[in-house]
Amino acid sequence: MAFSAADVKNLREMTGVGMMDCKKALTAADGDIDKAVEWLREKGLAAAQKKAGRIAAEGMAYAWVCPDCGVGSIVEVNAESDFVAKNDLFVDYVHNVAKVVAKDDPADLDALFACKYPGTDKTVLEEQNDKVLVIGENIKVRRFARYDTGLNVPYVHMGGRIAVLVNLETESTDAAVVELGKDIAMQIAALNPTYKDKSDVSEEFIEKEKEIRLAQAKEDPKNAKKPDAIIEKIVMGGIGKYFKEICLLQQPFVKDDKVSVEEHIAAVAKQVGASIKLVNYTRFEKGEGIEKRQDDLAEEVAKLIK
Repeated sequence: MAFSAADVKNLREMTGVGMMDCKKALTAADGDIDKAVEWLREKGLAAAQKKAGRIAAEGMAYAWVCPDCGVGSIVEVNAESDFVAKNDLFVDYVHNVAKVVAKDDPADLDALFACKYPGTDKTVLEEQNDKVLVIGENIKVRRFARYDTGLNVPYVHMGGRIAVLVNLETESTDAAVVELGKDIAMQIAALNPTYKDKSDVSEEFIEKEKEIRLAQAKEDPKNAKKPDAIIEKIVMGGIGKYFKEICLLQQPFVKDDKVSVEEHIAAVAKQVGASIKLVNYTRFEKGEGIEKRQDDLAEEVAKLIK
C-alpha cells in the first residue's frame, strides 16, 4: 500500500518521531498507520513521545560566536534533571544547536527543528528525539536568538545556568572592547535589567509608577504637611533612582560603581579611539518561567511497588 506525505506528517504528529523514521516505519508497514506505530514502538522510537509530555525545567543556556564569521547565537535547551544537564551527550547537543542557529538563521523553532543537524543526515528534531531515547529524559529546545552584525560577545555563567549574548556596534577590534562586552554581559547575568536604556521605558509605565508612588507618599505621615508639588518632586526623584535599578545603561557599573554602564562604555570608546554602541542583548536563564514539578517521594515509591 502506498503512502503520502500527509501520512508521514500524521504519523509524526501521533508519535513525535522524526520524518525519516516515520517514512521507514510506513515503508516497513506497507503504508498501514497502525502497523507503522507498532513498528516504531518495537524499535523503541515511539517512547520519545511519552517522555515529551514530562516537565523539563532544568537544562542549559548557552551562547556562542562563530570564530570565522562573528555571528552570535544563544539558546536554551531544557531537560528534566540537573544531572542530565551535565551529561556530555546533552551538552554536545546544546552546543551544536547553537551552531545551527548561527549558521542557518532559522525563523522560528519549527524552522530550527527542520534544519540539518551537524555531522548527520538527520534534522535537529530527529537528533533531539534520538537523544531523548538514549538519555532517557525529555529534552526540548525552548528558545533562541541570533545577531549577525557588529561585535558579538558571549558569556555563560555557572555552566549554563545563565547565558548572555551582547551585541555591540563598533569598528574597533581592540581587546578592551571585547573585555567591555564581557563585563556588560556579566552585569546583565547578575542584575537582569528590565530595560536597556531609560528611553525604552514607556510613558504608560512611568505614569503608573508615578501614580502608585504618589499614593504611597500621601499616605506617609511624614509628608502630611508637604505641598503636592514637593511630594511630586520627591516621587519623580525616586523614579529617577529606580531607572538606575532597572535600566542597564543607567545602572552603576559593577566593577566601578562610581560610573554608570553608559559612562564606562564612553570611557572605553575614548580609550580605543572608536565609537561603541550597545545595540542589543539577550539573556536566557534555564527554566525561567517554567513551573517545576514537585515530586512526592512516598508517592513515587508506592507507584513502583504496586
